[in-house]
Amino acid sequence: MPLEVGLWRVDGAEPVRVATQRMPLEDRLERLIEADPTILGRPLLVIGRQVQTPFGKVVDLLGVDGEGTLHVLELKRDRTPRDVVAQILDYGSWVQGLTNDEVREIHAEYVRKRGTGEAFDGAFADRFGVSPPEELNTAHTLTVVASEMDPATERIVTYLSAGYGVPLNVLFFRYFEDGDHHYLARTWLIDEVIAAPPSGGAKSRGKQEPWNGQDWYVAFGEDTVRNWDDARHHGFVSAGGGKQYSRNLQNLQPGARIFTHIPTAGYVGVGIVMGKAEPFDEAELTVDGELRPLSSLELRGTYQHDFPQDDPEDRREWIVPVSWEAAVPRDQAFWKKDLFANQNTACKLRSRHTIEEVSLHFKIDK
Repeated sequence: MPLEVGLWRVDGAEPVRVATQRMPLEDRLERLIEADPTILGRPLLVIGRQVQTPFGKVVDLLGVDGEGTLHVLELKRDRTPRDVVAQILDYGSWVQGLTNDEVREIHAEYVRKRGTGEAFDGAFADRFGVSPPEELNTAHTLTVVASEMDPATERIVTYLSAGYGVPLNVLFFRYFEDGDHHYLARTWLIDEVIAAPPSGGAKSRGKQEPWNGQDWYVAFGEDTVRNWDDARHHGFVSAGGGKQYSRNLQNLQPGARIFTHIPTAGYVGVGIVMGKAEPFDEAELTVDGELRPLSSLELRGTYQHDFPQDDPEDRREWIVPVSWEAAVPRDQAFWKKDLFANQNTACKLRSRHTIEEVSLHFKIDK
């Protein structure tokens, strides 16, 4: 059973309990949640209200959290408690199959209907302070919003959640009036600490944005080993110090396009890979029409890693030659909070928003 929430006014000599009232309109509660989802107790970005499903039903509210988990919120309204639980389980069967593109389209339709708001990436960054994860909807939760629930339905929800791991819970709101003042208080049927974790639903397929087969993200970590001015001037990117850093860089193949990002600074270059990765001591670059060893050039970085001689790990710095379409000094790096960034040295760049924004900024073709 949920904890009962009471409210007392204590500005006089004796405490005066404020009586619980029936919420005048549940539609008002829906609007309040839409306006400020934090009243649910967690940061959420609302991506849809009254979302039409393919089977003719309508989801009251659909949101996403900072991990990319989808949250289905269904108000009880005048339906029987059992009916609303059955309905939200049906919604869960639909939501688990939504692809990355479909999630974004639901948000785009929501913005169009409201006539205001940013595109998904910008709205996500405004809400959570980071760009969206590469995968959306790898999990989902189901929440019934109600002012009351009969004991039988409480048992059903607890049974499904605790016994079978269904990510289902009930959020109770209590509505209070005290003169001209109106208050809401909330409590969960099942403590969120012990509630079932979000459902993974249908894994992988379509959860990521589609990759265009060409564009890659490269993180260029500047330090005493490597220097962006060297890479920009001579045409290369590099990584090393261990296989976990160089392995991903070695996935880059000639003809790939890379969007190069300096962590904590921003995007500094876009270019075409001109050859396969090679260790620094073996790498050659074309300079003034002549193929020269990279080690023979004037460089600011050392491109050497200081490790014991008997260390079996490949600590070498690996070099990938690049023909830059655009490259700027570090202090001219381009960054917005809704752009993609990742700790990996190199990975497929799926964020169309990032590709479009960086391409536009550097005035290159998408």
